Amino acid sequence: MFNKILIANRGEIALRVIRTCKEMGIKSVAVYSTADKHSLHVKFADEAVCIGPPPSKDSYLKIPSILAAAEITNAEAIHPGYGFLAENAEFSRICSEHDLKFIGPSPEMIRTMGDKATAKATMIKSNVPVVPGSDGIVNTVEEAEIIAKEIGYPVIIKATAGGGGRGMRLVNEPENFRNAYNTCRNEAMACFGDDGVYIEKFILNPRHIEIQILGDQHGNVVHLGERECSLQRRHQKILEEAPSPVMTPEVREKMGQAAINAGKAINYEGAGTVEFIVDKDLNFFFMEMNTRIQVEHPVTEEIVFCDLVKEQIIAAAGGKISTKPFKIRGHAIECRINAEDPAHNFRPSPGTITSFNIPGGRSVRVDTHAYSGYEIPPNYDSMIAKLIVSAPTRDEAIKRMKRALDEFVIEGVKTTIPYHQQLMDDPGFLSGDFNTQYLEKSFNFNPDII
Repeated sequence: MFNKILIANRGEIALRVIRTCKEMGIKSVAVYSTADKHSLHVKFADEAVCIGPPPSKDSYLKIPSILAAAEITNAEAIHPGYGFLAENAEFSRICSEHDLKFIGPSPEMIRTMGDKATAKATMIKSNVPVVPGSDGIVNTVEEAEIIAKEIGYPVIIKATAGGGGRGMRLVNEPENFRNAYNTCRNEAMACFGDDGVYIEKFILNPRHIEIQILGDQHGNVVHLGERECSLQRRHQKILEEAPSPVMTPEVREKMGQAAINAGKAINYEGAGTVEFIVDKDLNFFFMEMNTRIQVEHPVTEEIVFCDLVKEQIIAAAGGKISTKPFKIRGHAIECRINAEDPAHNFRPSPGTITSFNIPGGRSVRVDTHAYSGYEIPPNYDSMIAKLIVSAPTRDEAIKRMKRALDEFVIEGVKTTIPYHQQLMDDPGFLSGDFNTQYLEKSFNFNPDII
């Protein structure tokens, strides 16, 4: 087992990893930019090293500075968290070359699953259901038009190196295809430095359901059930829950086995998430794989009683994961609390928190690096907390979340708490009858009752 781990990240996920390190008796090293010098992850780590100014490219994305911090503190491994360098194959490779264990998959695994076209081809070989579409990158608009006609409109054009909703174009009619194809390629090149795109059939009114997996260096891969991630805005998740309100035991077993097959296809190591798009009849298709810990991992932890970060560290150290099927108990919901103003199109709201009261009580968990007096920097993602509740049933979990949201007081900045409070009373959410377009097309947020 490692003696010391450096966490190459910031905020709540850095603090989350530090807590598990402490429970495992492992020393932790925090890195931080000058904008984050007062963040809780800096305070609670055993050691902390400043790695640069506020811009990410000069700090959290600057590999030489992170390696230098690991060297001067004698860290043996690096946990990348999520975002920043977590799915950077080059960073994984460089860590290995410097005798630092990257707590996550190998560079080859990251590259295989990070390139969407390659990932899709890998899944086809592993008998994992995929959305009908091109076999890989489509290099000409003429070839793309033929494929679109064969699979039938609507279709979606996706950048192979895309993410976060960028590099995607939905095309409903053939006459709009050429312009969408060219626009998508240009955007992909501008955002990702790679203009490769592929074509897929667009599934109407889909749900976004993902399966959590764990793998080790001994060839073992297990799944820990699903997470419902359909409540999104601009392709960004806002609320997640586990299990999905529409899942059946039979579909869970099939989807879980497909996720295991995906992991075994690349000899996966660590925590990963296989994401599926699911239609109204619960037919599921592989969408992508995230080769890291997810923001929403706590909802899985709360229903299977497993510390996923601990399992990541054990796997990275060469240990074996448990191969016994994980039993799902109860229901968990996570609300992402962002420093944004939902009354003004979710405008970012950086600034100083003047009052900060977190909810408590039975089965209420708050993952956050913020506190009263904390200044939210404008340089990074706006998420400042995750509120997670669990209960024996979904109905009880919703009631507990409503109570917890009422107790969560953050003053000095605008937050998404009022948005979540109204969502808890929404008929579509309460019934579980929603899809990935629900928040933007059907949910009516009333800014007058904040």
